[in-house]
Amino acid sequence: MNGPVAEVRTAVRRFLGAVRPEAVTVAVSGGADSLALAAAVSGLVPGASAVVVDHQLQPGSADVASKAARQCADLGLVPRVEPVVVSGPGGPEAAARNARYAALRPSSGVVLLGHTLDDQAETVLLGLGRGSGPRSIAGMRAFDAPWGRPLLGVSREVTRAACAEQGLEPWDDPHNADPSFTRVRLRTEVLPLLESVLQGGVASSLARTAAQLREDCDALDSLAAAFAGDCCAVDDITELPAALRRRVVRSWLIDEGVPELSDSHLRRVDALVSEWRGQGGVWLPGGFVVRRAHGRLVVEPQS
Repeated sequence: MNGPVAEVRTAVRRFLGAVRPEAVTVAVSGGADSLALAAAVSGLVPGASAVVVDHQLQPGSADVASKAARQCADLGLVPRVEPVVVSGPGGPEAAARNARYAALRPSSGVVLLGHTLDDQAETVLLGLGRGSGPRSIAGMRAFDAPWGRPLLGVSREVTRAACAEQGLEPWDDPHNADPSFTRVRLRTEVLPLLESVLQGGVASSLARTAAQLREDCDALDSLAAAFAGDCCAVDDITELPAALRRRVVRSWLIDEGVPELSDSHLRRVDALVSEWRGQGGVWLPGGFVVRRAHGRLVVEPQS
């Protein structure tokens, strides 16, 4: 029976075989997930790079980043440390994520991230709890260029065991035990309770649900693409099924430069099509408003 190192390596090999990237960079925090990923990549992609992002949010973060870089070098990867300044809207988790992804974005090839089956389960639960719609509940994609997530089918328990098997000492981020973070409470309280009540297998079941929803979303997105270009003409989309119509509207709004659309935003814009009673415009993020005029939807700057 394959051990944890073989399981991680097989997952990475399958991902690389499907995507065939021209260059590979591994995002490494020093934690077990990214360290196990780095070890697998080092044996499969000679000369691959590693990037360690130092968020500078904790005392000694530079030392943690330096140690992770040395571990990557010992594995045969070519490492570099990227210090970032975490600031901006959306709370500390969102600001740190935005800073990290900006530092990791490559000029070519793919960046491999250490998200696991457990991370996927947490993402699905967050989407369910927030009522964010099927796109959110569909979770993370294994490949969403330039980001690759080869370990979405591998549990956190396996990555830790893979590190132990190879004599790798992972760093345990204190933030991962801080209950002020929503994901930490999901990880330490909600998921264990669900596993107990439902007698196991919850994380895998949530990940399967995400995969099924992604397939459905992809099919609807493909159908919606047939209406690209002039979906602001109301008569062209009024009779479409609601799920398809909202995807058409979403694509159009994104093309018009509207950022950060939520399910609530889409439903309010969709009401200008499906529940038209002469109502006023819908205010959207980014300083935009959508109005209906002369049988068309129009995006304008907020005045």
